[in-house]
Amino acid sequence: MLCDAALWRAQIDGLAGVAQCRVADLTRHDTMGAMAEAALADAPPRFAMAALSMGGYVAFEVLRRVPGRVERLALLDTTARADTPEQTERRCHAIHVAQEQGFDRVMGLLLPTLLAERHQSDPTIAGAVKAMAGRVGQAAFLRQQAAIMGRPDSRALLPQIAVPALVLCGREDALTPVDRHEEMAAAIPDADLVVLGGAGHFTTLERPGAVTAALRAWLER
Repeated sequence: MLCDAALWRAQIDGLAGVAQCRVADLTRHDTMGAMAEAALADAPPRFAMAALSMGGYVAFEVLRRVPGRVERLALLDTTARADTPEQTERRCHAIHVAQEQGFDRVMGLLLPTLLAERHQSDPTIAGAVKAMAGRVGQAAFLRQQAAIMGRPDSRALLPQIAVPALVLCGREDALTPVDRHEEMAAAIPDADLVVLGGAGHFTTLERPGAVTAALRAWLER
């Protein structure tokens, strides 16, 4: 949500020797199904799929549709669970703030939940998050929130995932805590769990080298 290819820039560069990376555009649709179909339309016949946060919800939709096309799966800072009523209420509040007080105000609300405390005032990391949000914009944000609130619970899908999997998160992830990743890693038959200290929800930006190393090991194992 509110991200573009800059979220993965360090990994795209770091994996250039072992992978041809494509980043799906998840800004144009308001359902997970439509996002998944758009991503698939730009994907090769077989591919390894890495997904962070809302991207993980789209990844589950891809697996429901074409599990045979996915060779490997990496789930970063995400959850297989649907929203709780409290989470949906918070999303509705963010939508109201965006519409009534302006989109810039939304990032002020969201940033403390997206980054580890030490990174919230880091001009490089926090600046990158704000810049991505600015490029994505309010209209896409509203579409993405609608899609997230309407997504199904995907826990029943986890035991059916029959490919090498990586489940990774930041230890300080406030949105999708470590226990959500432990749950996914335990349910997926062939999954490695990696928990990175010094990072919140945006591990690819907060611990770029460690994430790239974990993805390389996942691709090569």
